[in-house]
Amino acid sequence: MAERYRRGGVRLGSLFGIEVIADWSLLIIFALVALTLALGVFPAWHPDWGAGVTWITALAAAVLFFVSVLLHELSHAIVGRAGGVRIERITLFMFGGMAHMENEPPSWRSEVAMAIVGPITSLLLGLLFLWLAGLAAGPIALDPDQPDALLAQLGPLSTLLLWLGPVNIVLALFNLVPAFPLDGGRVLRAVMWGLTGSLRRATRWASWGGQLFAWLLIGVGALMILGYRFPLLGGGLLGGFWLMFIGWFLNNAALMSYRQLLIRETLDEVPVARLMQTRLYSVDPDLPVDRLVDEHMIASGQRVFPVERGGRLLGLVCLSDLMKTERTSWGRMTAADVMTPLDSLVTVSSTDDAAEALEKLAAQGVNQLPVLDRGRLAGLLRREDVLTWLSLHEPSRRRGQREPTR
Repeated sequence: MAERYRRGGVRLGSLFGIEVIADWSLLIIFALVALTLALGVFPAWHPDWGAGVTWITALAAAVLFFVSVLLHELSHAIVGRAGGVRIERITLFMFGGMAHMENEPPSWRSEVAMAIVGPITSLLLGLLFLWLAGLAAGPIALDPDQPDALLAQLGPLSTLLLWLGPVNIVLALFNLVPAFPLDGGRVLRAVMWGLTGSLRRATRWASWGGQLFAWLLIGVGALMILGYRFPLLGGGLLGGFWLMFIGWFLNNAALMSYRQLLIRETLDEVPVARLMQTRLYSVDPDLPVDRLVDEHMIASGQRVFPVERGGRLLGLVCLSDLMKTERTSWGRMTAADVMTPLDSLVTVSSTDDAAEALEKLAAQGVNQLPVLDRGRLAGLLRREDVLTWLSLHEPSRRRGQREPTR
């Protein structure tokens, strides 16, 4: 089971070579959906249902809803890969899902195709669920004056499908809002990219549009909290806070998407060799931990030490490793006892792209990666070195340079 867990979530498996991760926040929205259906929606539709039928139907609906979200993101990933975008994993979280792009689309046309396929998938799923709901329900006597009677005639399967249909259609329509990084915002960015020839400029404008929409949501949510009601959205304290939370999330996502583009451009074609630290003190695996601390870590100021024997890297020892042990036992323990072994480390080579290495640092939640060439330690890539490079070479400091076009 250990290999199934990932930082921030659990690995569900892989589809078409794409890893699927469930973030822990998914449990929050899953519980909210299931509770809303089991305690509110389905009892109102079927007051004669027992608790067991209601809860089973609600849980099945929540599961199928996230299967729908997964299919939405999987369509992005498949079409994106076909268009030249590297996508290795999909994360499901409380706001839906995300296909993680390791590079920007090579052209505006490929971005349009990748962005629009998600809402199209959700729309088709919505129509499919409604059609299946009609098949499952069979012939039903309709009374225009009593719409609730229609719902009461539905069985658990048709009820579940009838709920899933409109939900997927709403998901498609919401994602078509031209607010970056929603799918509609990505389509807008692609169009502006095609018109201007500048991906950076198009991303900046689309990001501003996304932030404007986010602040609109925050403002509407605040008014709902104060007692105002809006068509389709309604009002109330809970709905207002939820809308403000979505707006806050979209605002941060729009900002981060633009910053990530700037980082990728700054590190474009920069090899790890230009950023890595090569002046490193290594230690023997048999060195006692107390001597490692007193004679090496404190004396040199170095915070991470490669553990080597015969020129071969065995692992790394850093402050976090020492913090996991009792200080009184340092005299009885060796560097090999406290180190993180090589097979548990993510490594890079000196010729790897620095942007990809930075993404590995972020994904692993570590501050350094060992740089290995042909199995031997060539250096250490530290997060602080990458950040220093970015601060010295960020686009705002490149005076006199024109914006790159693609």
